[in-house]
Amino acid sequence: MTKPATTNLLLLVIALALIAIAVKPYIDPVPAEAQTLSAHPFYIEPGVQMLRAPDGSGQVYGKVVVDLRNGKIWAFPTGSLNPYPSSPTDNKPAVSRPFALGKFAFEDTDK
Repeated sequence: MTKPATTNLLLLVIALALIAIAVKPYIDPVPAEAQTLSAHPFYIEPGVQMLRAPDGSGQVYGKVVVDLRNGKIWAFPTGSLNPYPSSPTDNKPAVSRPFALGKFAFEDTDK
């Protein structure tokens, strides 16, 4: 092949590839997703708070989480000022089990 023929062939391949890229959104458009529901619609309060159990059984540092589906307020103990549960004596990752603090009556806002 001569040099101009090789150049023209490469330019043709590039042009076809660009056309394929430009035509793809018209042939197979991506659907618009304006509103998606997350699996767990929670609001996690920034920072760590001193949490008191509603029954007065004790208090511990932890994170406050609001379930936006029903307004329930949960406390996730961390045990320290760290924003995540940790145990200095255990090599395994710590698991924080929540306890209920209360509830926001979101349904009353529609009245």
